[in-house]
Amino acid sequence: MSEELRIRLLDEQDWDSVVALEHAAYAADGLSEGREALQSRARSSPDTCFVLERHGTVVGYLLSLPYPPLRCPDLGQPEETVHRSANLHVHDLVIAEELRGREVALGFIRHFREQAGEQGFERISMVAVRGADILLRLLGYRAHREVAVPACYGRRAVYMSMPVG
Repeated sequence: MSEELRIRLLDEQDWDSVVALEHAAYAADGLSEGREALQSRARSSPDTCFVLERHGTVVGYLLSLPYPPLRCPDLGQPEETVHRSANLHVHDLVIAEELRGREVALGFIRHFREQAGEQGFERISMVAVRGADILLRLLGYRAHREVAVPACYGRRAVYMSMPVG
């Protein structure tokens, strides 16, 4: 991670930026879930939600929460249950468009994996949308095609996971 970029825990004052980044990334595909649903995920596990800053501006975020293996949140519903699980589910990872393709996401993911290990999680899972499963396979994630991903994630969504260590 370059010196101009900093990763820190998500704060209340970050929500306008997070919602704007999420909308820009997903609205055109009908995958945007809105502020209430996003905030509900972060409330259930504030120690596993991060933002990426550049010169004091939020340019990315990662929302994750403990979630039962081989399951994922419904995009249309706020999170009402706090799960206890050794599986940490990456619900959303967005990097500002101008920083994509510069290995910024890889640095963010590396930092996240280190944090997950330090917090005692054993597995990381996520739902890959819009063909992201190709990149995630290269990073060591395994597709679980047996998992029926809710339709709200889009037709090409794939549930994936990997061990933390």
